[in-house]
Amino acid sequence: MKNIRNFCIIAHIDHGKSTLADRLLDFTGSVTDREKQDQLLDSMDLERERGITIKSHAIQMDFEYKGEQYILNLIDTPGHVDFSYEVSRSIAACEGALLIVDAAQSIQAQTISNLYLALENDLEIIPVLNKVDLPSANPEEVTDDIVELLGCKPEDVIHASGKTGFGVDNILSAVIERIPAPVGNVDEPLQALVFDSVYNPFRGVETYFRVINGEIKKGQKIKFVATGKSYFADEVGTLKLSQVIKQSVKAGDVGYLITGIKDAREVKVGDTITDSANPTVNPIAGFEDVKPMVFAGIYPVDTDEFEELRSSMEKLQLNDASLVFAPESSAALGFGFRCGFLGMLHMEIIQERLEREFNMTVITTVPNVSYHAFTRKDPDTPLIVNNPTDLPDPSSVDRVEEPYIKATIITKSDFVGNVMSLCIEKRGQITNQNYLTPERVELSFDMPLAEIVFDFYDRLKTVSKGYASFDYTPIGMRVSKLVRVDILLNAQPVDALSALIHADNAVHIGKKMCEKLKELIPRQQFDIPIQAAIGAKIISRETTKALRKDVTAKCYGGDISRKRKLLEKQKKGKKRMRQVGNVEVPQEAFMAVLKLND
Repeated sequence: MKNIRNFCIIAHIDHGKSTLADRLLDFTGSVTDREKQDQLLDSMDLERERGITIKSHAIQMDFEYKGEQYILNLIDTPGHVDFSYEVSRSIAACEGALLIVDAAQSIQAQTISNLYLALENDLEIIPVLNKVDLPSANPEEVTDDIVELLGCKPEDVIHASGKTGFGVDNILSAVIERIPAPVGNVDEPLQALVFDSVYNPFRGVETYFRVINGEIKKGQKIKFVATGKSYFADEVGTLKLSQVIKQSVKAGDVGYLITGIKDAREVKVGDTITDSANPTVNPIAGFEDVKPMVFAGIYPVDTDEFEELRSSMEKLQLNDASLVFAPESSAALGFGFRCGFLGMLHMEIIQERLEREFNMTVITTVPNVSYHAFTRKDPDTPLIVNNPTDLPDPSSVDRVEEPYIKATIITKSDFVGNVMSLCIEKRGQITNQNYLTPERVELSFDMPLAEIVFDFYDRLKTVSKGYASFDYTPIGMRVSKLVRVDILLNAQPVDALSALIHADNAVHIGKKMCEKLKELIPRQQFDIPIQAAIGAKIISRETTKALRKDVTAKCYGGDISRKRKLLEKQKKGKKRMRQVGNVEVPQEAFMAVLKLND
């Protein structure tokens, strides 16, 4: 066991984690020339297309150092704030972390939050300065920033380049010398932490685990502590580029397990695996519970596919434990699910994965956050409002509370004014301004979560020319003056387009929503009034004009009364049509409501 090292790579988005992981695999000879490709560990098509890491990826490397053979278990993690739950799980399975900082971009907000997460778990941190070969790199300046952040010595910071492979040997020797070997006892009862799982249609659920104590053998009868169910370990092994079958996986190592479980609900990420005959007395404390930030409804386009969508969501939840969902129904869209996501990118990725991996065509409603409403009858018990339609009647509401976050933005000093005005426009209150260096400022704001859900991140990048980085933590609920804006199409409310909005912005946003929907809703044979309402009060109206057939085309010459008769007849038909006509709302209309500032 003293020759095993478990470590993960943490960094801000685009600081070169996956590229550096490729170089480590090359250097240790873990991949052949035939298997080599860029971002080797990003196995999902979606990851390769977008150039981002969505899933944590575990891989084992063998390395000889000073005449001894070492086993290195590496986990490459995502850098985007929406996938921070993946990072927390990877950190729970490791003893050390490589903290990678881009020499051209210096320390960013996500670097700091991932670092604190690693320090809370008592991980050994090895700072690595990546991309030192870039012409725009400032190695000396950034090294000083890292020393100030970590309190280490300048010589502890390893200079490297993921592109050229410079400094990879120093990283590997630092991993072996600085990261402690895992502690655990092979003779104790089996105790293993499930940190990931994936659904294989041919073999059932594949569970990825890290053994803390004991060993797991092929054919052994094992038990999952959370569900209390027992299975036989049909196959165990370690994770190289492909799975390597072993007879047993011992304490300190990372591996995979196949038991033939077909039901996705029976494996919980963060669960403990133990021996069925000789169970462990103390299950491992898993990672923190996931707190969804953004809620949206996902509905099948064809209502018959509801059960199919449920099983797809369960299989996806295995692979992405931060997805939370519960069934709900909507008057406009039928049966579907209310889903909780960690952010807008997470929501987009889930929708895309449902379409690609499970061939499900889905409609996603306008995302919103979770509010607490208090009624006058019972002003102490909060009603949780995940969907704007759940808000009680305004006359009975005592107060509404909305979730607030502490936003940390790090930017260049030139853009402080732009960033501040954007945050104040989004109802943010500045709490702190801290100059990290004369060039870099850290701004802290208290902001309503609802304001950052839609387009905040994109606009932040625009006003700072791409130089601002953003991270947030929830700080609880605060009382706010919120109203529900309903959208009526042809006098029928469309529940999926309702939104809870701050009273000061409601009229402005209602007007913009009507204008946007007028462009997107296809014209029918009758006029469609599009109205925004707060309670019974209409605050805005637009009309999509009717498509009219030219009924007078066949009347050439003759008396005007002949034309009038035909037009009157058409008018009556249009009136009747308007009473019975249904208006189809296209998927773009749900998403366009988010992009009101475009």
